[in-house]
Amino acid sequence: MRCQMCSRDNPPDAAKCVECGAFLSSPEDEEKETTAKFLLADLRRGLTWDESRRPTGPLDILFAAKTDMGMVRENNEDKFDFYEPEAQEDRQAKGAFYAVADGMGGHSAGQIASEMALKTIIRQYYKDAGSDILQSLRSAIREANSLVFETAQAIPERAGMGTTLTAAVIREDELFIAQVGDSRAYLLRDGELHQLTEDHSWVAEQMRRGALTQEEAASSPFRNVITRSIGTRATIEVDTSQFRLYDRDTLLLCSDGLSGCLVDREIRVVLGEYDPSGAAMRLAELANENGGKDNITVIVLGIRETQLKETKGRLRKLLSR
Repeated sequence: MRCQMCSRDNPPDAAKCVECGAFLSSPEDEEKETTAKFLLADLRRGLTWDESRRPTGPLDILFAAKTDMGMVRENNEDKFDFYEPEAQEDRQAKGAFYAVADGMGGHSAGQIASEMALKTIIRQYYKDAGSDILQSLRSAIREANSLVFETAQAIPERAGMGTTLTAAVIREDELFIAQVGDSRAYLLRDGELHQLTEDHSWVAEQMRRGALTQEEAASSPFRNVITRSIGTRATIEVDTSQFRLYDRDTLLLCSDGLSGCLVDREIRVVLGEYDPSGAAMRLAELANENGGKDNITVIVLGIRETQLKETKGRLRKLLSR
């Protein structure tokens, strides 16, 4: 079985790659997931695993987030949420969870859908005692989908409500991503910006088929039509993926209110020049300066290796005086 991260061939019954430690997908798992792997390989180009850069100490996560109504909308249907377990055993088992959601539906239904989905996913994810992070994420998202869908069916004012989701779990130096809709995850590494997720939208599908150019997609009247969302159907397909993190990586989760107003170069420059808090603020400002046509939500996560060696060295010097 070939690893999608480092391309190492593994024994057929292996659960993890013997080279980089990534979880391996079985043929049955691949049938359940609908990720266009060839396109995602292009998006993630340059993210091959280098064992020599593996962190030698614990990784700290510098967290910042911001949500903004934008310049046009009258309410904010975006939402972000997160959970960082305090207990060390819980963090080692399930990691820390971060997500953005972009709700849709009239009469504030989108706001309800995004909040309902995130609360349900966090609760169900940490309730699941399984060790397979990606499977736990998929199960939690399916629970949220059922709840939002059933609520929309039961209450006429909530008919048609739903939400996108881009979720990330960080466990030590492992990054797990779950994707539904057209919110996005980006990774800044060594000055290069990589899009980690694929949009589930009409224009994105047409681009993959070669029917639309990027310029045509940007001006298409159907550019806001998404083809997959939580709560709009009885069943849900979830894209999942896994990566390794390096010291000084920066992860961005955002709604399309940001990615639809900024080009990759602008995002790359901001993430490279600011700390997470400053980057979250500046990204929202830039989106508004560029029109702010939708709600804007960002989570910025700075990955920093704890300098245990330096700390121990300073402590030894102090004790030797």
